[in-house]
Amino acid sequence: MTQPSNDESTAAGEEDLRDHVEATRQELGKTVEALAAKADVKSRAQEKAAEVKGQAAAKAGELKVKAAQGARAARDHRALLLTAAGVVVLVWLARRRSKG
Repeated sequence: MTQPSNDESTAAGEEDLRDHVEATRQELGKTVEALAAKADVKSRAQEKAAEVKGQAAAKAGELKVKAAQGARAARDHRALLLTAAGVVVLVWLARRRSKG
């Protein structure tokens, strides 16, 4: 086997160095992009506002469903609710008379 000449090993070393520099450049570019994204306060605030808006809409939807269920339950048990309200009024009147 023959040993590569000095020119060939130098060329291979230079090529490795170029590859390393290019990889480092790409990594640095990604790092700079990430830092720029973190520094963009306006965009981050808009993203957070959109997220909160979505959460609020979801919560509002849940509350509407619960309200509809409550209204349906009240409608279904109207007589029971009216009886309970009457009892509360009678108790209130009785306590008021006993104090006076």
